[in-house]
This record gives sequence, C-alpha cells and structure tokens, in this order.
Amino acid sequence: MRLGPDTTADEIRALVPVPGDVESEVRSILDEVRAGGDAAVRRLTERFDHAELGPEELAVPPSEIEAAIATLEPPVLAGLREAIANVRAVATAQLRDGVRVELEAGHAVEVDELPVRRAAAYVPGGRAPYPSTVVMCATTARVAGVDELAVCAPPGPEGRAHPAILAACGLCGVNEVYRMGGAQAIAAFAFGTESVRPVDVIVGPGNRYVTEAKRQVFGRVGIDGLAGPSELVVVATEGADPELAALDLLAQAEHGPDTLVVAISPDRDFLDAIGGEIATVETRDARSAVRLADEIAPEHLQLMGEEAESLAPLVRSAGALFVGREAGTAFGDYVAGSNHVLPTGGAARFASGLSPATFRRRMARISLTPDAAARLAPAGAAIARAEGFPVHGESMERRA
Repeated sequence: MRLGPDTTADEIRALVPVPGDVESEVRSILDEVRAGGDAAVRRLTERFDHAELGPEELAVPPSEIEAAIATLEPPVLAGLREAIANVRAVATAQLRDGVRVELEAGHAVEVDELPVRRAAAYVPGGRAPYPSTVVMCATTARVAGVDELAVCAPPGPEGRAHPAILAACGLCGVNEVYRMGGAQAIAAFAFGTESVRPVDVIVGPGNRYVTEAKRQVFGRVGIDGLAGPSELVVVATEGADPELAALDLLAQAEHGPDTLVVAISPDRDFLDAIGGEIATVETRDARSAVRLADEIAPEHLQLMGEEAESLAPLVRSAGALFVGREAGTAFGDYVAGSNHVLPTGGAARFASGLSPATFRRRMARISLTPDAAARLAPAGAAIARAEGFPVHGESMERRA
C-alpha cells in the first residue's frame, strides 16, 4: 500500500485494526482469582492453556529451573549469556546516585532512589517461548536492586513450563517461577494467592487480556506500561538498502499479523523496491519523513541511508532508535544491550522502555535544624492558614 506525502500518523496507525474490548471478561477473571486463589488460577489455566495442574504445581521447583540450563543448545546458551551481559551493562549505567540539596534556610533535602521490594515479570508463551523477555526483565530488575523477583509463563498442554524460559530464569538467578499466564497470572501477582505472594510492580509484554489486566490492577501495583502490537517504522534516505530494509520490516512482522510495519522515504525508487506487502509512505523530503515518524511515535524506529546520523538528533518520540545500515531492530530484540520491553501505540511520546527506573521509586528525606525551622515557619504558616489549615501552621510555628 502506497500512501502520499499528506498522510498523517493517525492514518498510518489506522492500518492496524483496533483490538476487541475485553474489559468485562478480564474483570471477571480478576475477581475470580481474588476470591478463589490457587484453585481459580488452576481452573483458568486449564480453561485457557489446556493444562491441568495439581494443587502444588503452580510453582516450578528450583531444581527444575537449574536443570533446564543443560537442555539448551550451546549456541542458544552462549547467546543468552551475551544478552544478559549486555543488558546488565546498559542497565547498570542507568543507575543514579541520590541527590542532596543544601537550601538557603539552612536545611537539607535528599532525594534517594530506592528499589521496590518485590516485582514480577510476565513472559509471553502463546506463539513461542520468549527467553529473551526473561533476560530483559530479570536482568534489569536485578540491576535495579529488587529484593525478590518472580516470573510467570503460560504452561504447555502437558502442564510444563518451557525449558528455554526456565533456563533463562536460571541464568538470570531467578528461582521463583510459576506455571500460569493470561489475566489470571496478573491477578495472582496483584492480589496474591495461597502459592503466590503479591508484588509491588508487574512488568513484561502480553496479549490484550494481559494488557487489560495490568490496566485494571494499576494503582494496586505499579506496571511498566500497556503493551500493544509490535511496531517498526523505517525512515530511508538516499543510499539505503531496500532489500535490507524489507528484511528488517518482515522480521518485525514475525511478531504477529497485527504488527505495524511501515517504510517512509522521499525516494520513490526505494519504496518501489520494498515491495507491495509493506505499507509505504512517500514524503517530500527526509526531514518530513522523520517528522511523520516522530508523530507516529513507534516502538522501534530505524534510520537508514546516508543521512541517518544527521537525522537522528531530530527524533524525539520512539521507544528505541536504531541508526545506520547495521543497526537492525532485531539486535535490540536480543543482544544489543538495550531493552526490548518498549512503549507501543504512540506511548513513546510520553513513556520510556523498561529500565532500572521502572523498579525504583524516589523518596525525599528532609532534615531541618532549629534555625531552619524558625526561618521557614512564618512562610509555611501563612500559606497553611490561607488554605484553611491552621493546625498545619501551628505545627510549624511550635518549632520556631
């Protein structure tokens, strides 16, 4: 499909059908798990995943997690170790020290970053196992300093967790894994059951039931965001390789039929060479192409061609930006070190990808000397009384 230079971001996003509403169905699942605990999770697992679990089988034994590492083919094991090392290095570089500010009145305010105590990672398992998602979530949580991390993934029909997911958990030092998926897994982590203790933050991508469940429990727990179908926009300028661009777009389309894949370029010959299976947009010039991509705010944005480096500073809204011929999005999905849990649906305008900040919160610590209290009390009391809170004012004045 060829679109013209006046195409808007909304028109491009409309290429992906709006998912059906599952709000009421998900609410029923959450209520069922909150009331029924383990038994409800097992019942829903049999219903949705066609796996029958016994009363003690939600949690995977740590011995089974450790043994799964030996089941990996050597290249897969080496690849996961490389991914873990790179994600850990990038995540570690994002950690920030606390800030202390000495103020004129003679007091200090410190702002510390503290990790949450307990977090959970949801690992999809519908189309295929995703050990890479374990790497992205677990490594980042560990770097952030999370005390306890639990992982869940839907079991197969035989009731087993996939060995590749268990192996990735073992390599990341995770020994708390549950055979459950869907909205019922989100409910278990949010409310707790006999086998699953509730968490503070839930991260990881999932289908629309998982996403809706995260939306409904947000506020009781923190979440990383509301993930939708995967997205890749390629902006190509002169010198871009159409065959390589088409390969990258088709690779991203492997995530599912509702993936948004679009090529934008002022070069008509490039767009003709891309082929008819991918949506293409012809723009007036390279800067117009970047502006349109920025308005789409895609999960992944690739800049290809001779102007890639010079155009990169113009990008403000993308989950992750890949610059240059060699920087294919697939590297970011696995081993580049960046995180592949990214905002979708245009949320890159205001949201960021998974990082240590997702698992950390800021807490202010205020210290006042007697002199500082005396200097601040009159100003604070005046504001408090103007707002109708005289006891606030007295609280400050008693320290003056």
